[in-house]
Amino acid sequence: MPQNLRLSELWIYPIKSLGGISLTSATLTERGLAHDRRWMLVDETGRFLSQRTFPEMALLRVELTDDALLVRHKTRPVDPLVIPLASSSTNTVDVQVWDDTMPGQTGFSDADAWFTEVLSRPCRLIYQPEATRRPVDPRYAHHHEITSFSDGYPFLLIGQSSLDDLNSRLETPLPMLRFRPNMVFTGGPAFDEDAWHSFQIGSQAFFAVKPCARCVMTTIDPETAEKGKEPLRTLARYRNWNSKILFGQNILPGPELGRISVGDEVVVHTRKNPPL
Repeated sequence: MPQNLRLSELWIYPIKSLGGISLTSATLTERGLAHDRRWMLVDETGRFLSQRTFPEMALLRVELTDDALLVRHKTRPVDPLVIPLASSSTNTVDVQVWDDTMPGQTGFSDADAWFTEVLSRPCRLIYQPEATRRPVDPRYAHHHEITSFSDGYPFLLIGQSSLDDLNSRLETPLPMLRFRPNMVFTGGPAFDEDAWHSFQIGSQAFFAVKPCARCVMTTIDPETAEKGKEPLRTLARYRNWNSKILFGQNILPGPELGRISVGDEVVVHTRKNPPL
């Protein structure tokens, strides 16, 4: 029987590990949704900063205007930071995301000072320029795909039914934003996305390539920056595979890139054996 699957949410996270932005439609680029994780904060060595080590980053909210990003602190009365989408800087330094090292664009001195003050630690804002080509893991690539400053893949997809299943096991339900997906869909059974191989959203083709292994970042409350034990404690009881806790699917786009919108139909073409 055909499933009535629909795209229900779209999210981007322009600055890695900071707040997300909900969209009604989005343009795909080869490295992710437009503006998604094209910026990130790094320490003095060029290594990326994240909520895993600095939970207070969760309190930094990001807005998108026609020509800039606006960053505000949720609780501190500091003036918002304005980051132009276009930059004339051509200076780059090597930066690191996990085991990947790549050139990143510098030249955001006002932003460097603002983030250093509000996070109480030296940091720099870095942009990923078009010239930087960061490949995804070749074991899962289809056509030499690249990604932005994401953890490893350009898109993350989660089914609402999967979160509903998890929340039915929790004392306090959690919002989808704990898992920072790019795309959420409704319809189908819990964890149906585990078995997807090729599918489309609207007219855009995708391939599901690898389940997403979850980390301590999911235990950080985005409203308070406080850490807890959930959802990892509960997920470990039934979503544990090879000592990794799986929730959501990393996906790659087909060769032709277009736009997707909330409400688009999701059609699964081929399936594979899920790990769980």
